[in-house]
Order: sequence, then structure tokens, then C-alpha cells
Amino acid sequence: MRRKRLTGAFSLFVLLCILFAAPSSAATVFWEPLTYFNSATWQKSDGYSNGGMFNCTWRANNATFTSGGQLRLALTSPSYNTFDCAEYRTVNKYGYGLYEVSMMPAKNTGIVSSFFTYTGPSDGKPWDEIDIEFLGKDTTKVQFNYYTNGVGGHEKLVDLGFDASQSYHTYAFDWQPGYIKWYVDGALKHTVTSNIPSNPGRIMMNLWNGKGVDSWLGSYNGANPLYAYYDWVKYTSN
Repeated sequence: MRRKRLTGAFSLFVLLCILFAAPSSAATVFWEPLTYFNSATWQKSDGYSNGGMFNCTWRANNATFTSGGQLRLALTSPSYNTFDCAEYRTVNKYGYGLYEVSMMPAKNTGIVSSFFTYTGPSDGKPWDEIDIEFLGKDTTKVQFNYYTNGVGGHEKLVDLGFDASQSYHTYAFDWQPGYIKWYVDGALKHTVTSNIPSNPGRIMMNLWNGKGVDSWLGSYNGANPLYAYYDWVKYTSN
């Protein structure tokens, strides 16, 4: 009887050790090869403009897929001095973790190609955003930025050592409660540690032309069509 009690106690001890040693949850991995439009996962912005510095209207038809299996965002002009642009975004929101994209931005003065996370008043949340942006006037550089409750002004322009518009490279940011770290092809390029965003956001990509921000983007000259290409996107939670 005593031996049975000891054996039972030992078995319970082993089981508890296994339970407490096991990880509480596995990382969530969201990987999208961007070869077709998956409406269960993604949305195309359509039929409206952000206004302000955005000098174009989002059109679903401007987000298409190439025969080679990449997402192509287009900036076009359907009529004189009017412009259509493209935005692609996830249905779901994502929080802390590693965000990665393989992309090739458009090259031209006055435009932006981007990869970022965003949530804001339209979601009933404060404006939180983390950016990877390419200013088409000089695609040998990439700009990193973030907003917390609508407060931005954290722009950091980084020399790449190559022209991003000529080939695919991997750009990423690791978003954690105490920091954001941005990477290019796996190399750490920038770190911030103050006033970090906390609200989960949608993963977004867009291409647009600006107005009234020539000191930032340069003056848009009306050149079109212009294209930004995205090969894949990946998110890995903590």
C-alpha cells in the first residue's frame, strides 16, 4: 500500500513538472506569399481618399498580382491631374512581434511606398503606427518612424548602400513593449525605446503621391504608371 502511494505521488510530481516546464503558448506565425488575393485575410482599400497630403484615391483595381507571384501596387492617372493609388491591408490586427516584408519600392519624386502597422479612430483606438517608408525621390535610403496616440516626429532616414527599387530586399521591425528595432536584410539599423505603441494594428502596404509636402517627398511630377512590388509578408508573435 505504501509503495502504491509513493508511486502515485511520484507520477503526480512528474506530471506537474511536465506541465510547468511546457511553454504557455506557441508563437503565432502568419506568412503570406502574396501570389493571389485572399479576401479572408486581406482587404483592398477602394473608392476613397485619405485627403491631406494624399493626392490620390485608393482603387482596388490598382492592387493586382503579377504572373511571377508578387503583389503589385500601382499609381496611375485616369484623367488629367487626377490620380489613383493602391493600399493593401490585413483584415485582422496583430500585436507585439516581428514583422517582415520582401519588397521593391517605386522610384520617382513625390511618392511613398510603404510597409507598416496601423490602428486609429476608425478602429475605435488611439492612432498607433510603426512605419517602413521609401521616399521615391531617393530609394537608396529608407525611413523609419512611429506614432503613439497620434504623436510622431520620430523619423530616421538610413542609407541602404543599394537602390531598393532595383531588387527585392527584406525589411523588418521587431515591436516589443520596451522597444522597436528595425532591420534591413537581417542587419539592425535603428532602435527606439521611448513612448512605444501598445495597440494591435493591421499590417498595411501602400503606394501614393503627395501634395503640400514637397520639403519631405519632393514635388510630384505626374509621372505614371508607377509600381511598388511585394513578394511576401511574415509576422511572428512573441
